[in-house]
Amino acid sequence: MLLIPEYNPSSLFPPVAGIVPLAAYLLPGAVAPASGGPEKVLGYESGMEPTGDARTRFQIRYYMFASVFVILDVETVSLYPWATSFRGPGIYASIEALTPVTILIVGLVHAWRKGALEWSQPMDTLCVTMLLGTTIPRRIRALTQQGYPWRLEPPSQLY
Repeated sequence: MLLIPEYNPSSLFPPVAGIVPLAAYLLPGAVAPASGGPEKVLGYESGMEPTGDARTRFQIRYYMFASVFVILDVETVSLYPWATSFRGPGIYASIEALTPVTILIVGLVHAWRKGALEWSQPMDTLCVTMLLGTTIPRRIRALTQQGYPWRLEPPSQLY
């Protein structure tokens, strides 16, 4: 029992905070039907009959585009409230804002130079470039590109 009687209702908060998420997790399993049937696993294509399989595989190299987008998007979203909180930004506020932006721009330029943002780069070249910080030798690259005849020659900075 607490010494101050006004704080007694606050002692109910921890059990309620534990029970509500637990109930939200367990209740749908108890109330919902066990199986949705074969129609539940079909892909939805705007009311049309689906074509092909809804569970297709994407190439793993697209994660780099998503990662760069999310990082730059989060930075932009976090800069907006920061910028609106200042009435008269001075030189220190500008330096404070430009520091993380500069770090992200340097990282973006580095990823760009390593070829991480190239759509048509063969997967093995991308993996070696990103993981080891080096590129595949020219004679091995020539063997690799036989499977990619449509690919343009990469910039000379990747060699």
